[in-house]
Order: sequence, then structure tokens, then C-alpha cells
Amino acid sequence: QVQLVESGGGSVQAGDSLRLSCEASGRAFKSYAMGWFRQAPGKEREFVAAISWSGESTYYARSVKGRFTISRDNARNMVYLQMNSLKPEDTAVYYCAAGGGSDYPNPNQYGSWGQGTQVTVSS
Repeated sequence: QVQLVESGGGSVQAGDSLRLSCEASGRAFKSYAMGWFRQAPGKEREFVAAISWSGESTYYARSVKGRFTISRDNARNMVYLQMNSLKPEDTAVYYCAAGGGSDYPNPNQYGSWGQGTQVTVSS
């Protein structure tokens, strides 16, 4: 397993951008697929984006495709989520997760989770 720490959340206006970062500890990071999930108050945790261990493949929820970009730097044990054209409905706690399977939108395949970082988008 790896330990994950997210950062970069904040309060912004609709249309603004934010970049979330997730720092991972452990040498096994390079072997894990990485995902970003989010949870809004009163709602279930939902898939946002994922990236394969090599970084060659990426996957996005329909609601964020074209606005968000996931990337990773295996040399630095980092994963990023660039969020552009933010909307009020993007308001949530964003979680970074590490997993070993290929069912990327499924939160059950991720064995390690960060503590989350709050993103608030006002209109």
C-alpha cells in the first residue's frame, strides 16, 4: 500500500481553474493505477478521473471530460488533477486513490485513499 496526501483545494469562482496534487509515499507507487474521486455533501463518492500506472491511459467521468486533466509523474510520486472551467456542481471533497485493478471507475478496486481536499466553486 501507499500513503497519499492531497493538496491544492480551495474556494474559487465559476470558470476558474485549480490544480490538485496527490503525493504518494512508497516505491510501489509506480505500479498502481491512480484515481481521483469526489464526494459532495449528502451524495455518494463518485469517480472523476483515473490514469494507468504508466500514464499512457486516462479515463474521465462524463461530467468532467474536456475540462479536467489527470496526469502523473512517477519520478516524483505525484498525481495531478488539472481542473478548468469549474462549475458550482464541482464542489466536493476530492480524494486521491491508488489501486491495482483496471476497473478504474470502481472505488472498490482502490486500496489506498488520501484524506481529501475541499474544492468549493461559487457562482
